[in-house]
Amino acid sequence: MLNGMGTIQEKLNPAADAPALTDLDRIFAAQQTAFLNNPVTSAAERVTHLNQLKSALISYQDRIIQAVNEDFSGRAADETLLAEFFPSVEGIHFTAKHVKRWMKPERRWVNLAFMPGKARVIYQPLGVVGIIVPWNYPVYLSIGPLTCALGAGNRVMIKMSKSTPETAKVFQQMIAGTFSEDHVAVVAGSEGMGSEFASKPWNHLCFTGSTRTGRQVMRAAADNLTPVTLELGGKSPAIIGPGTPVNEAAERIAFGKLLNSGQTCIAPDYVLCPRSKIQAFVSAIKSCVMKMYPSLKANPQFTSIVNAHQHERIYSLLEDARRQGAQVFEINPANEDFSDTRKMPLYVLCGVTADMRVMQEEIFGLLLPVVPYDTLKDAVEFVNRRPRPLALYYFGYDQSQIDYVLNHTCSGGAAVNDVLIHCPQDDLPFGGVGESGMGRYHGQAGFINFSNEKGVLYKPRFNVTKLIYPPYGKIHRLVYKLFIR
Repeated sequence: MLNGMGTIQEKLNPAADAPALTDLDRIFAAQQTAFLNNPVTSAAERVTHLNQLKSALISYQDRIIQAVNEDFSGRAADETLLAEFFPSVEGIHFTAKHVKRWMKPERRWVNLAFMPGKARVIYQPLGVVGIIVPWNYPVYLSIGPLTCALGAGNRVMIKMSKSTPETAKVFQQMIAGTFSEDHVAVVAGSEGMGSEFASKPWNHLCFTGSTRTGRQVMRAAADNLTPVTLELGGKSPAIIGPGTPVNEAAERIAFGKLLNSGQTCIAPDYVLCPRSKIQAFVSAIKSCVMKMYPSLKANPQFTSIVNAHQHERIYSLLEDARRQGAQVFEINPANEDFSDTRKMPLYVLCGVTADMRVMQEEIFGLLLPVVPYDTLKDAVEFVNRRPRPLALYYFGYDQSQIDYVLNHTCSGGAAVNDVLIHCPQDDLPFGGVGESGMGRYHGQAGFINFSNEKGVLYKPRFNVTKLIYPPYGKIHRLVYKLFIR
């Protein structure tokens, strides 16, 4: 009798030695249940959620800036405001303003053979969305996908990077104080958490990071046939057109390369420059750096490399290039010693070859290879012989040359006569192509990406389709003659 009762109890209450649910399991299950209980949210509810997120972000601004600074051991507050808070708040505002219109069913054409009837596309929330965040822009690359997912009416769980623990801690507090756990939740990065997170049967998974890790995420997601958005980076070229003043291009390239010390997925990775203008470009970018940052080491406006591993990786790329014969120009305006810091000067590399790691791997730091070309066709062919980049930049004012470059190259996005700024344009889709990623988000593209775009055909009571029901005969052949032509 007692043994029998014990068996019943075991069925009602799991044994003490049974594996406990992790926070990830528990929150995931809670969000799945919450979505099943309330799968449809109105436009007004979604706008409320977005405005709550915006208010929380503004309220936590100073704490997050300080946390990011601690994680980087020196992250310029102005850069965090410019590159993280400004586009995040603008993106929330844009989505909240337009989401009601995006949610409306869209009319589509009904084939004449199937009239009368109506065709509509309706947008439904997918369910529970997972977001894996990198360390380089931990705020913007959390808020951006979260904004799109909330605008589409989903429940969301965010995994922060283990390389930015202080930011993760503050961000987790902010989200916990704004949303219920079964709506939006944040888990901190830890050893093994990434693979466990990617292996969940999400209704959609969004990952930002390296191409190598992106492949691993996609493999993990494949077991559950989880659809993925991958934003992976790569080697984004900046092409200086044949007749373009190098001073103008150098200033804009310098800004984009130095922002966050080059730790930006769409930073110009290398420059393609007319052969006759190489020395002029090197001189111009040196002048631009000295003007923007007269000193680097103690300058609070200049950001550090995030950790020792990344710092060593960048210098190993530099030493490999130097060892193989690259000509290295160190741009160090105040001639400072960087041996006791993770800050570093910009190194411009000339005479680079395809065998050098700096021309094979995404740099993600303050190295700038400059590659000469003879004709614009040569520059385009150089880009096209390599994996498709996340971004491409062209500097020039000749419209025929601009069209030639844009039409004969394939990149996730592009900007003409500037760098980076195509990314925070909320009415432009953002994402990669090929090895630089898949899927698009930001603005309406993000709303669609995180929605089920369901096509629906409505038929009235009168059923003209009966004309093609069996048994087949003369009427069917008449119908075929009318519509097959």
